[in-house]
Amino acid sequence: MNDESTKFITGTGSPESDLGADELRSIVEVALAVIPVGSRVLAIIPDKTRDDNTHLLFPMAATFLSARGCVKLDALVAQGTHSRMTEAEKLAKIGADVTPVSNLGNIFDHAWDKPEELVNIGELSAVEVHELTGGLFNEPIPLAVNHLAAPGKYDVILVFGATVPHEVAGFAGGAKYLFPGISGAELTHKTHWLGALNTIEKTIGRIETPTRHMIEAAADHIAAKVIAFTSVISRTSEDRLRTHALFAGDMRRSLRQAAEVSRHVHIKYTGRQYRRVVALLDEHYEDLWLGGKASYRLGAVVEPAGELIIYAPQLRSISETHGDDIERFGGYAPLEKIKDLVAASGELQANLCVAAHLAHVSYAGRTDDDGNFVPKYRIVLVSQVDRATCERVNLEFLDVNSFDVSDYENDPDTLIVERAGRDLYLVVPAVD
Repeated sequence: MNDESTKFITGTGSPESDLGADELRSIVEVALAVIPVGSRVLAIIPDKTRDDNTHLLFPMAATFLSARGCVKLDALVAQGTHSRMTEAEKLAKIGADVTPVSNLGNIFDHAWDKPEELVNIGELSAVEVHELTGGLFNEPIPLAVNHLAAPGKYDVILVFGATVPHEVAGFAGGAKYLFPGISGAELTHKTHWLGALNTIEKTIGRIETPTRHMIEAAADHIAAKVIAFTSVISRTSEDRLRTHALFAGDMRRSLRQAAEVSRHVHIKYTGRQYRRVVALLDEHYEDLWLGGKASYRLGAVVEPAGELIIYAPQLRSISETHGDDIERFGGYAPLEKIKDLVAASGELQANLCVAAHLAHVSYAGRTDDDGNFVPKYRIVLVSQVDRATCERVNLEFLDVNSFDVSDYENDPDTLIVERAGRDLYLVVPAVD
């Protein structure tokens, strides 16, 4: 259980800020000054699907910890259910691709689906889960995490990451890097399904969500002292990384302070809905398992019966790891239909991550003129994925070679979004 010495917070930032290296280093060193000499330290780091400033912060932390006399510094990738990074990608993520990082030991991968690499550190009781989730879940949840987070392995765990609006937790960051970042299958599945049950409209871009409360309660079972580094970053038009804020210390407090800044940096307000939204998908998303963020983060500004066009020439598959399951369970559909499928299928009950993804990409439902319950809007995929695959997962197909964004530029009922999937678009501010 984390002790009271971790309940501090340091840092600074605002939507207008552009923090430099000296400011970041000062925050890092103040946050790490509580670590005793001789400590063993494990850093939890984001994977390649996250755009963040770990490559700047990690070397600063490593240098300080080396000078302080920490005897061990390893890193563990919080990849959740995502595919592994290459060694070169891992070194680049922590800023060790050009200059060696002080006192660095191993960079470990997390294997969420290998029970032999997990340990149980406790359980959230059915009563706790009911209270934390507002009754959306009513069953006990065992807490399995990567064996490196077991009691006695390390004295201190550092969590590096940036926060943005997120469809499962409300905002990314903080305890989410532990659960489901380095957790086992059961909690990973249930956190995603919990986000879906709460509905994407009531989750994404909100700080206090059932999922946030549940994963923070789970994180309290980590025995090591935990220090979180939560940043707010963006990219300029020249693709320069800009750090608007960095808060470090207690996971709960650093996440909430960063999320308040992120609200102003990563949420855009259109003041209206559009008949068509053209999403030029961010190049970081290599399949629709990740690229579905275009729907998560733009669905609120698409009119009922409208269309979302996702232009993603880099996409070659629906999902490298879950594509077969997405097809087998019938593809994308509104939450109400997915809930029926889950109730009828033990296999889907064991794959709640997939169930949540199916509902999230579909975003929401509506009743059409004939009384049928259908998705809120059509999704047209423009990618390397073939027509037959699109049809099997309830997406419409448009040949990538026939797409020209200029065809839509002068239409007042069309919104074109570059780097789609990064920012959340709402008509007006949401109320927590």
